[in-house]
Amino acid sequence: MTVVQKLLKKHGYVKRQAQKKPTTKITKNRNEQFKNLARISKEYELQGNPIISMDTKKKEFIGNLYRSGTLYTTEIVTTFDHDFFSLADGKVVPDGIYDLQHNRGYLSLGISKDTSEFAYKSLKSWWINYGISLYPQARSILIKCDGGGSNNSNHYIFKSDLQKLVNELNIEIRIAHYPPYTSKYNPIEHRLFPHVTRACQGVIFTSVELVKKLMEKTHKKT
Repeated sequence: MTVVQKLLKKHGYVKRQAQKKPTTKITKNRNEQFKNLARISKEYELQGNPIISMDTKKKEFIGNLYRSGTLYTTEIVTTFDHDFFSLADGKVVPDGIYDLQHNRGYLSLGISKDTSEFAYKSLKSWWINYGISLYPQARSILIKCDGGGSNNSNHYIFKSDLQKLVNELNIEIRIAHYPPYTSKYNPIEHRLFPHVTRACQGVIFTSVELVKKLMEKTHKKT
């Protein structure tokens, strides 16, 4: 240990990364909304109905564009010196669903935009392929989500697509939005997305198939 390191340790200096904690804005009835969310979640848990957290992860560009992170290689990896979309061959929009009771995540990869229709199709796919067999006695689905993007609480088209899905699946769907500026509390944000990011760290996304393969491998011991 160098003299500088010893002095830093002696005076209580340690390397720290900035943490996103202070809320940008405190909204009216914020605590009441959280208490309501907790109450509804408890009801669904006791009834054995599914509770899922839903959101769209940051879009990723396909092509020879720089991505942060390191990985083992036998040769130097080079990319364009800028990451303009005009240099990309396309993009991937991962729409995620996190099942709180089974601690499992599901991703649908879109190649256009984060739309209400895309969110509706992702939810439909999850229920038909997984949800209905995991919750055969379910009478209602609780979806936790923040208020932005394709599932914005103010978007009429999102509500319209949800009603269409309810009619198709013949099951009630209940939406519980988090208060504004509190999306970090949405379970999917810390239970699924960070691990997906870790699984893809440092890899240059050359195709949608590669992105799919990497994201499928995402896991953690707990």
